[in-house]
Amino acid sequence: MRISHRVLRRSIPALLWAGLIFVGSTDLLSAGRTASFLTPFLRWLVPGIQDESIATVRTVIRKGGHVSEFAVLAALVAWAGSGTRLDDRGRRLFAGAWLVATAYAATDEWHQTFYPSRQGQVTDVAIDSCGAALGAAMAVAWARRRRSQTEVGPVPRHG
Repeated sequence: MRISHRVLRRSIPALLWAGLIFVGSTDLLSAGRTASFLTPFLRWLVPGIQDESIATVRTVIRKGGHVSEFAVLAALVAWAGSGTRLDDRGRRLFAGAWLVATAYAATDEWHQTFYPSRQGQVTDVAIDSCGAALGAAMAVAWARRRRSQTEVGPVPRHG
């Protein structure tokens, strides 16, 4: 199977994003490091906020980061793959992008186990996988919409 130059070029953003995820999985974005910024910021934003509320907000922000970073990765993988005939079959494009992003999530969590300040968690892989599904679904919907617009032509605007 031969991969086109277009697909290789379109893969660069996904590879760069995966690199950012890799760097973020080091001590650089550990809970301790992000807490040193988030806790004072939350105390400034909401004076008198309780410690357990801060912990909850930090957890929501961190897990939301998992969802969003893997949604972006899956969307970029789908975009790279849509340069092939895969976009004719949205299920394959979705499955491929989801699978690549979820597999990367698993290796990312394993990577975190090499840092004392981090810990790889299966639950984070599940959260990442949900984000990947969201990103892949959005990318497939966008590709279908774009394809239908190019087949039919732009919709005239009234007004």
